[in-house]
This record gives sequence, C-alpha cells and structure tokens, in this order.
Amino acid sequence: MILVTGGAGYIGSHCVLSLLKKGIDVVVFDNLSTGHIETIETLKKFGNLKFYQGDLLNTDEIDKVFENKIDAVIHFAALSQVAESMKNPQKYYINNVIGTINLLDTMIKNNVKKIVFSSTAATYGEPKYTPIDENHPQNPINPYGKTKLMIENIMDDYNKAYDLKSVRLRYFNVIGADKDINIGEWHNPETHLVPNILKSTFENSKTFEIYGQDYNTKDGTCVRDYINIEDLIDAHILALEYLNKNNETNFFNLGTNGGNTVWEIFKVCEKITEKEIDVKQMPRREGDPAILIANNEKAKKILNWQPKNNLEYSIKNAYIWEKLLQERMKNA
Repeated sequence: MILVTGGAGYIGSHCVLSLLKKGIDVVVFDNLSTGHIETIETLKKFGNLKFYQGDLLNTDEIDKVFENKIDAVIHFAALSQVAESMKNPQKYYINNVIGTINLLDTMIKNNVKKIVFSSTAATYGEPKYTPIDENHPQNPINPYGKTKLMIENIMDDYNKAYDLKSVRLRYFNVIGADKDINIGEWHNPETHLVPNILKSTFENSKTFEIYGQDYNTKDGTCVRDYINIEDLIDAHILALEYLNKNNETNFFNLGTNGGNTVWEIFKVCEKITEKEIDVKQMPRREGDPAILIANNEKAKKILNWQPKNNLEYSIKNAYIWEKLLQERMKNA
C-alpha cells in the first residue's frame, strides 16, 4: 500500500490514478486546502483507495494513517505559490518544512524507509546555464524554493542517520490532464500559464496579460520547459520502482529538454480553442529568468524514463478538462 500525501491535488491525484490503474492499493492524506473531495470521489472508482482528511502539522492525524500497512510514501503535500511565499514566508516554512519533518519522523517510527518527494526546479534559482542539469548549483531565490531545498537537505541527513531512502524529483512546468479527462488542473486561485489562458476564453472580453516582451529569446517572452502531467507521473512510478530495486537515495530533473516561449504557448491555445484571445503586454515580473529548460538525461538513463506527449496534446486535454470544469461550476 502506497501513501500519497496531497493526493487530492492536481499532480498528486494523477499519481493516485496511475497507481490505482496498476492495481496498487493507495491511501491518500490531504487537508483539502487546495485539493478537492470531488477528485477523491472520482478516483475511488478506479481501485482500492482510502482517504484521510488531515494535516501534516497534526502528528496524531498522521499516526492514524500509519495504522495501515504502508510500504512507501509519495509526498506531494505542500504550499506552492511563489508570490504568496514572498509575502508570507512563515506560512511556507511551517507548512512545507515542519509538515515534512512530521511525516518523515512518523515514517521512521513505523519503519517505512522509502519516499518519493515532489521537489522543484525552483531549488536552482537563477540559471547559470541551460539546459539545467542536476549538478547546477541550488540557490533558490524565493521562500517556496528554499523550503523544497531545505527538505532535500533534511532527507540527506535522514538518509545518513536513519537509512531513510528518498528520490527527489525536480519538476519544471507541468501541464495537461489525464488522457480520459477524469481529472485535471483545478486551482483557486489559478496561477499557472496554460489554465489561465484557457480560462480567459470562457470569460467574456477578458484580456490575458503577458509579462515581459524584452527578454533575450526568439520573440522576447520567457522560455519555459512544459512537461505533460502523465509523463511526469510515469517518472514517479519509475522512481518508486528504483527505490524498491536499488534502495538508494537519488534526485532527477523532470522536463522535456526543450522549451517554448509564452507567446508560442499562447498561439497553441488560440489554435486549440479556435478563439482569438485579447492580450496585453505587461512589464517584466521580478525574479522571472529568461530561460528555464531541464536537462533530463539523468532520468532517461537511470530511471529509463521518456516523456512521450507533445505540447498540443497536453493543451488539448487541458482545454477539454477546463470545459468540463466550467460546466461543473455553472451547475454547482
């Protein structure tokens, strides 16, 4: 049985779906601060799923989950908005770092020694070179990235002291929905580029804002590495297999080894929605690097992972999901 923290959220729910489809029993632990109980109800149709609503800051609630026979943990539960972390760093250090320490301590107490951790490319900070490989210095420039790096460092110490093995997966930009559109991205507020562009097509005469048009890129807008959600989750399953087989700590970048500008993403969204979207050029935002692209060779070589789905496929699925979500909100 696999424990998935944050399994009612966007990325966590897709991992739960994949595990259940493989016939693996899953326990989800989520405080539903950003996840949705409707997502859990959908997931229950696909296999043996137990759900516990609880918070990683409450050790009694974590203890209750570990009354189940847990074999390994996949840890997604975290606050993840960069701008919010700048305004309220205390909230992020308490929730992300202390919450994870509570989880790790409960794992040790129950002799559960394997964890796959949802980390981030934000641990690298301003890129010194691209594509970014795992040897790139980790120097995060916001509290969100700092909390994830702290957790990676804690996991190294717990590995040495308590033999707790971890695989840390550093994500770049995740997009899309599962191929059958059972679940998808559902944030409130939404801060990610693709769903925000798609949402603007449902709101009459809403103008979409693009920040920065003077970067040293092909069209002046930022370049980011967009990875399909299903490809991302494949890497989590492979990371779990890696832990079971090798019983050793490691870390991997998850991206496509390529990038698209904001303007290119915008144009693909217009093509798929068949709508012309009003756009307003805005000044740069502080802390936005011009180019962030992953070197994914290590994950390919060691995990035998290969991203398969292209940008249009990802955005098309995201759009179908967004249409379903808009209908649901309208009828709520």
